[in-house]
Amino acid sequence: MNKLLKKACALGALLLLTVALAVPAFADGEAPADGAPAVTETQEEGSAVGMKSLAAGLAIGIAAAGGAVGMGLATAKSAEGISRQPEAEGKIRTMMMLGLVFIETAIIYALLVVILIIFVL
Repeated sequence: MNKLLKKACALGALLLLTVALAVPAFADGEAPADGAPAVTETQEEGSAVGMKSLAAGLAIGIAAAGGAVGMGLATAKSAEGISRQPEAEGKIRTMMMLGLVFIETAIIYALLVVILIIFVL
């Protein structure tokens, strides 16, 4: 139970830090003197650019984090398999490398999607 509590606290702290660092992205410009919301074309364009940047950052961050976890697990399990059956080292290493290539390919596809979000949309 203690480990679960530590993990939950660490996740909460990470989420709090993420929100705290994202506050400037949502900061509003100068408000008009009369209090009426005046949205200009420049503000709308800036908002769209900000949202694209936020989406791109989240997408590549999630893809990289997922890929890193997957690669770490694959490497750990292959090392465990090789230590249990040293005679199957060649097959285990081949399968591990093939899996790592597929994981890396998925991350590269995420990078391409992010590049499309930034430059095309």
